[in-house]
Amino acid sequence: MSKRSAFRGTGLSPEERMVKDVRCIATFEVTSMALLFERTCRKHNIAAKVVPVPRKLSSSCGLACEFPCESGDHVRSLCAERKIDVESFHELEDDWT
Repeated sequence: MSKRSAFRGTGLSPEERMVKDVRCIATFEVTSMALLFERTCRKHNIAAKVVPVPRKLSSSCGLACEFPCESGDHVRSLCAERKIDVESFHELEDDWT
């Protein structure tokens, strides 16, 4: 039995994520937090990029950041340490736009 995922969404194991092409997304209430998140992740060698908020999550216009799911725990600790306000974390399968 796998450990419960800390993210909203699939709750898949790392092996299942690779097979199903799962992506992790962080959403934000303000643009500046999305940009700070991306910059902080990149400084710590985590491949993060700013993307539009997927339609599955919100119909409003806004920014989110995609990052590798296997970095989830490190990302969460960086956000707490740097006081980056993340609205929510999500795991989305396959066609997530």
